[in-house]
Amino acid sequence: MGHSYQRSELALKSFQCAVEHRAGLHAKVPFDAVLHEWLSRNPHRQPVSVGLEFGVIRQLCLYRRRRDPASFVPEQDWAPIKASTFLPYIFTQDQVVHLITAASAHDTRHLCAGMLRMLLLILYCTGLRLGEAARLQLSDIDLEQRCFLVRQSKGRSRIVPFLDDLAHELNDCLRLRRRILEAIATADPGALLLRNSGQALPVKAVSEAIRRLLRREGLKPAKGRTGPRPYEFRHAFAVHRLTAWYHEGVDIHARLPWLSAYMGHVDVLGTQVYLRATPELMRLASERFARHWHHVDKTS
Repeated sequence: MGHSYQRSELALKSFQCAVEHRAGLHAKVPFDAVLHEWLSRNPHRQPVSVGLEFGVIRQLCLYRRRRDPASFVPEQDWAPIKASTFLPYIFTQDQVVHLITAASAHDTRHLCAGMLRMLLLILYCTGLRLGEAARLQLSDIDLEQRCFLVRQSKGRSRIVPFLDDLAHELNDCLRLRRRILEAIATADPGALLLRNSGQALPVKAVSEAIRRLLRREGLKPAKGRTGPRPYEFRHAFAVHRLTAWYHEGVDIHARLPWLSAYMGHVDVLGTQVYLRATPELMRLASERFARHWHHVDKTS
């Protein structure tokens, strides 16, 4: 169907090894027991990783049931999946300004500073996913209407408006883009963000460029996966928008569907996680709750 099956194949091979190990110890292997043990093999794994593997094996079970209607198929709530406790790293506004300033002077062999700066501005000002920003085409940008067309991301397309200051930066980026293409006399690939070679900027290269910047600026350790990730600009956009709404006194829960649609979430559940993402948001919510009940007590 056009989807890569590499990760799913690895999951099936890992489960096969678990079954073969149990079969070597016992004459008969209970499918549900070995599946539960396999999913629970590492208590430190992220819930999303366990859920993805469970989905692969459940599809295998559904396939088996086509031949044997009595074969075991686990229900969706059967897997030993813990509730996710992940909270994103949220950049402060000062950190965002610092990183954009640093990106403006961060030329590398494959990516010029102006392109990296434009990437960070798009991520923070619109909350686009990293892949969505990297895949933007010139035909997806409407500077007159001030909007991006994000095509078929997570199964759907959407229009993402932006403000005049980002439009001004985009004009600068387009001029830089023309200079890159003119200097190497290459065909225009149609992508907004380009490497110094004139080729479109792949998502992997985008991610690695941001990681290098985070490490260079001391926000991420020199090695390892700890510390902020490239996707944190999207999280910062969401939390800073919610924080601004709190300060403006608007009804956050009434606005959540707006933010959810703007960010391309399937439903508001994907957006609600940001309500508990920072101590400041929690404090603002607590203060508003206290003011509400103080008013209720006075009027009752």
